[in-house]
Amino acid sequence: MLGLRELFTAVLICLTSATFAAEQQPPNVVFILADDLGINDLSCYGREDQATPRLDRLAAEGMRFTSAYCAQPICSPSRAAIMSGLAPARLHITTFLPGRDDAPSQKLLHPKINMHLALEHTTLAEHLKSAGYATACIGKWHLGGAGFGPKEQGFEVVHAGKPNTPPSTDEGGKGEYDLTAHAIDFVQANKDKPFFLYLPHNNPHIPLAAKPELIAKFKDSFNPTYAAVVNTLDDSVGRLLDALDELKLRDNTLVVFTSDNGGVHLPELKEDAPTHNSPFRAGKGYLYEGGLRIPLIVRLPKVVPAGKVSDTPAINTDWLPTVLDLCGVLFEANKSDGVSLTPLLKGGTLAARPLLWHFPHYNNQGGRPAGAIRIGDWKLIAHYEDGRLELFNLAVDRSEEHDLAEKEPKRAAVMQAELVAWEASVGAQTNSPNPDFDPVWYKRLYQDFDSSRLKPDGSAAAMRDKLSAWRAGMNAVVAKPKK
Repeated sequence: MLGLRELFTAVLICLTSATFAAEQQPPNVVFILADDLGINDLSCYGREDQATPRLDRLAAEGMRFTSAYCAQPICSPSRAAIMSGLAPARLHITTFLPGRDDAPSQKLLHPKINMHLALEHTTLAEHLKSAGYATACIGKWHLGGAGFGPKEQGFEVVHAGKPNTPPSTDEGGKGEYDLTAHAIDFVQANKDKPFFLYLPHNNPHIPLAAKPELIAKFKDSFNPTYAAVVNTLDDSVGRLLDALDELKLRDNTLVVFTSDNGGVHLPELKEDAPTHNSPFRAGKGYLYEGGLRIPLIVRLPKVVPAGKVSDTPAINTDWLPTVLDLCGVLFEANKSDGVSLTPLLKGGTLAARPLLWHFPHYNNQGGRPAGAIRIGDWKLIAHYEDGRLELFNLAVDRSEEHDLAEKEPKRAAVMQAELVAWEASVGAQTNSPNPDFDPVWYKRLYQDFDSSRLKPDGSAAAMRDKLSAWRAGMNAVVAKPKK
């Protein structure tokens, strides 16, 4: 005799099958996530010194978004939002795991975040698995260790691969082709049933490595190694897309390609600045547009119109309700902080709504604790250190260079009140004063040099000398004392 959970699952599978019985099976889902890929890193977004022909073709075959946002401008919380459909502030996963250590350069202390995506949250994989989908996570997880990995979160097939590999005739510098081979194997093994493939690449996260001949090919790029790494990602995505074609799965497979956060616009570790996000301000680790805007391409033939470009704001919290909607899987909409993008993907419109962020952290890129809200063309950033507000009209100032908070005090106050109310509604964590605050360190790292206002030179190498002292200070202030 079936228990309630088993009975519900059986009914759900029957309802899902009935939804598509008249036309076709529920669509397969291939969700490809790049790691730190910026908003203008693809040539279809206007980048001229980096070649991405396969992703450009994918964009031409589907819909490309120009105002797609991550749920947090840093990896783990953004990934948690994709998997759970919940805001990082609600999950209490608001920075990368395990997070940057507190330092004397901080006016405020970091809140104590959760170190894993709690099992109580039903993930996208668990929803689809319950509806009869085969599920695979192939690549980077970064949402918890033992007991909280992809196996425990609804993925039947798991292959982490290696984040860094020696470039060779068979492999790139970020394990791209190994992950792609495993992804193709999974697709082939499940070609006759609905499947969900989550493919979170390690590319183009630092450290950077690529085949020497590719680096030479892109020698005139802003960062030749980065351009080669992105080109390798593009090629590996192309191999997977070719496999879908060969297996005659293209027409019934939803393909999503996006990134977890904005591109890194500053040097890290021993690397030069990987990329720049011009004309957008800053990058990863910031609530400015360069940190929040991400590339997003969606293809589902006969559903998503080809060659469509959308400027409607979307956020990666939307993916859980969107995928379930497109797959005909029943879901309680009020259990997600996102909305289904299905009407938009079908060529229609989406109701206007605010987008909100809570980022109470200092980070490796120089960002400081803040919250943000976008309503229409207007965006407010509230800085938690001192209560300072910045207000921008993105329609005329996408570089966020002109703060209008003093000229529009009423608008700023209304938007701040909505942000504060939202933070309270999701139980957002707050900062506390740092008893070990050192104003000398603060001045050196945040006042003498504002990394959010950095403008790119002609090449990353040309910026090396002027950024080296700041980078050394950011590293030194959290360095562990030698024993």
